[in-house]
Amino acid sequence: MNPNSLTEMQARLIDYIKTRTYVDPDLYAKYDVKRGLRNSNGTGVLVGITSVSDVVGYKIENGQKIPTEGKLLYRGISLEDLVKSYEDEDRMGYEEVIFLLLFGKLPTQKELNSFTRSLSERMEFPDAFTEDVILKNPSGNVMNKLLRTLLALYSYDENPEDTSVENVLLQSINLVAKMPLMIAYAHRAQKHYFEQDSLVLHRPKHGCGIAENFLHLIRDDKAYSPEEAKLLDILLIVHADHGGGNNSAFATHVVSSSGTDTYSAIATAVASLKGPKHGGANLMVAQMIEDLKATVPNWTDRGAVMDYLRGILRKENFNKKGLIYGMGHAVYTVSDPRAVLLKARAQKLAETTGYHDDFQLLSDVESCTRELMEEKGRPICANVDLYAGLVYSMLGLDKHLYTPMFALARTAGWCAHRLEQIQDDKIMRPAYVNLTSPNDYVRIADRVD
Repeated sequence: MNPNSLTEMQARLIDYIKTRTYVDPDLYAKYDVKRGLRNSNGTGVLVGITSVSDVVGYKIENGQKIPTEGKLLYRGISLEDLVKSYEDEDRMGYEEVIFLLLFGKLPTQKELNSFTRSLSERMEFPDAFTEDVILKNPSGNVMNKLLRTLLALYSYDENPEDTSVENVLLQSINLVAKMPLMIAYAHRAQKHYFEQDSLVLHRPKHGCGIAENFLHLIRDDKAYSPEEAKLLDILLIVHADHGGGNNSAFATHVVSSSGTDTYSAIATAVASLKGPKHGGANLMVAQMIEDLKATVPNWTDRGAVMDYLRGILRKENFNKKGLIYGMGHAVYTVSDPRAVLLKARAQKLAETTGYHDDFQLLSDVESCTRELMEEKGRPICANVDLYAGLVYSMLGLDKHLYTPMFALARTAGWCAHRLEQIQDDKIMRPAYVNLTSPNDYVRIADRVD
């Protein structure tokens, strides 16, 4: 027997996939199919109706796409107004945003107090869950472990398949409350079993909000400053939702329309967010910046940064895919309001935490990329991922947590979209163009290698 036969067979099978299952992108135009569910001008194809949040990055006049300053609206209220209010009143706001997204209105003080207590009461895991589900089966990837933990919670629910609004709401509140614990413990297990760190687990701190609780859970000494908690609270607000068309929210709508359970639906959203073209983009920014620092001896020189970015666009630098991560967005054109908010706060914090040069580097990446794209006649703006990683770093959060932090914040939005979708009661079933023609069946003895 040829010892290389298996390898040869594998090569043949891979060749089948590449030649027989590949779809030529030019065929999308031929059949007028919206590739990536996008129109020819880059706008999204209309596939649904939502009132959870709105992402505004352009306007259409006489059929033309006109760039505008970006806006993110939660139930019609701008992100900027929400954050400004919480900062002016010197209070945490993420729990109020969760309420707004789930129930469609701002809470009264009495409603907010009751809702916050409800979240706090649900932060604990069931008995033996931590050991049986998280510690006995750790993962080197926190997002992977988060997926499995979400699905495991199904088995601890007495009524997991009930898709009534009442039950899905209870499940949603339960998942939003437990998400900090799921992520913190998954990360602790990953650090212990894969990086040989000590295993330190803290119980949730009742009476505190989600931002404070996460810092309490993730730090060995459980200590954090009010300023750190407020900054993390803003990060959670910024990431809480982003319309129905983003990949993970759309995935939530699609699977929820099938009638599946809440745990499967939210796990689907997490699986979508895990991808480097969606939630994983913040980690790609960090990796790109690490490569830039390793490649460019004097990375504080803006000209050297410009040359490195030109190399990326020529597919010579970093991962050779020609993408400058943290720049550009499917909807935002002139500005991403989330990036604007984070940049201002990152700059302020960088001055007091020794991250001035790192902040300036990101600012140079932003301005240089704008110039390079303007040369090509393609205006571009920074997106939220460009500065999010730096803020996480300044908060002392490990890179393994960058995308999970996105999931922690976005669970509120996913649950709001799920509650919206289950009331529609119509399964999503789009159509595909089929390229095959009728074939005759050939008996196996008559097939030729």
